[in-house]
Amino acid sequence: MTIEADAVRSVAGLMALAARTAPKAVGIDSIKIEVLAGKEQEKLADAMVAGAKETGFDFFRINGEQVRASDATLLIGVEGQKSLGINCGGCGHASCVEMAKAVVAGKNKGALYPGPNCVLKISDLGIAVGSAVKTAAIHNVDNRIMFSAGVAAMKLGHLKGCSVAYGIPLKATGKNIYFDVPMHEH
Repeated sequence: MTIEADAVRSVAGLMALAARTAPKAVGIDSIKIEVLAGKEQEKLADAMVAGAKETGFDFFRINGEQVRASDATLLIGVEGQKSLGINCGGCGHASCVEMAKAVVAGKNKGALYPGPNCVLKISDLGIAVGSAVKTAAIHNVDNRIMFSAGVAAMKLGHLKGCSVAYGIPLKATGKNIYFDVPMHEH
């Protein structure tokens, strides 16, 4: 391990702290956070590469190889199917009770992100992810927010209870490994 890799793992902890302390709707925290490295990160990368075949999206493979080359991966998810009782309608249902009924009915349980989800909880997730990547940027750690890593992490059983998640792989090198990557058409 290099001094840079050690520093990246320290920054992953600071990113987790930033996500945890980010503002949450009505002050209710439904965010879950994990940091993966080593063998756990390898399993995530393998699941992402396998996900390319399952979904038909080649970017799962590309992202998986990027996760494999990273020093750590921060996972952030939200328990988006728990309502806040505000009845805003943002989930597509007239009330939180109706959303809860739709969750129980489970018509799209096989989806990459099962829904419906509370729009306020999804906003909380976005704010937490933004706070985390801001922290990475402050400390000069290259990163990329990956839908594919969140999907694979939930499939592997990480972030229990979450319905939406993102993975943020982290690396510190002379060139950002997450951009300028050739991609196959899908």
